[in-house]
Amino acid sequence: MNASSSADPVDRERIRARIRGLYAVTPDGLDDASLLARCRAVLVGGVRLLQYRSKDADAATRLRQAQALRTLTREFGALLFINDDTACAVACAADGVHLGRDDAPAGAVRAQYPALLVGVSCYADLDRACLACAAGADYLAFGSVAPSATKPAASAAPLSLFAEARALELPLVAIGGIQLDNAGAIAQAGADALAVISALFDDPDPTAKARAFADRISQGRRP
Repeated sequence: MNASSSADPVDRERIRARIRGLYAVTPDGLDDASLLARCRAVLVGGVRLLQYRSKDADAATRLRQAQALRTLTREFGALLFINDDTACAVACAADGVHLGRDDAPAGAVRAQYPALLVGVSCYADLDRACLACAAGADYLAFGSVAPSATKPAASAAPLSLFAEARALELPLVAIGGIQLDNAGAIAQAGADALAVISALFDDPDPTAKARAFADRISQGRRP
């Protein structure tokens, strides 16, 4: 049974509280063995939020890799989100799905799959965040908070958005261009979780890098 198997509001609130800290997002193009090895490494380093993101793989590959990651994240007690692909998230019993601008509407996913956690990309748009909140989103992601190699054309999202969105009372996720040297400032600005791809997975020691990110995020939250 996955962590979000209950649609009870109290249970959802409890699970939402776990959406904080370092949020590892997988890079494209890894074979099964490399993907699992790198994900295991960041989980050993303390990651408890993992998003499987694969834009290039076919549906069968995505499902196979997602199922393997579901087994791995259960081993570590981590939440698993699937990027863009609600059907894959349901099929592999993931905890949630992350939806972008071109994906299914959050309200439609919430209505059809009430047990599935729903994260929504809000870019630099507070109005989109308000709509996502009203539609039943479980977390709101803003970015790119810094220049991003993964999405170089992404609009810049000012860190002030996190203070402005706090009234929505949902976990807030920062994404885009996050490195060790800016992680503390982003956490200090009010991001509950920091989503990182290349700065984490491209490191020769992802376990150590995950621990270093956790330290910077913790330092950023201190008064």
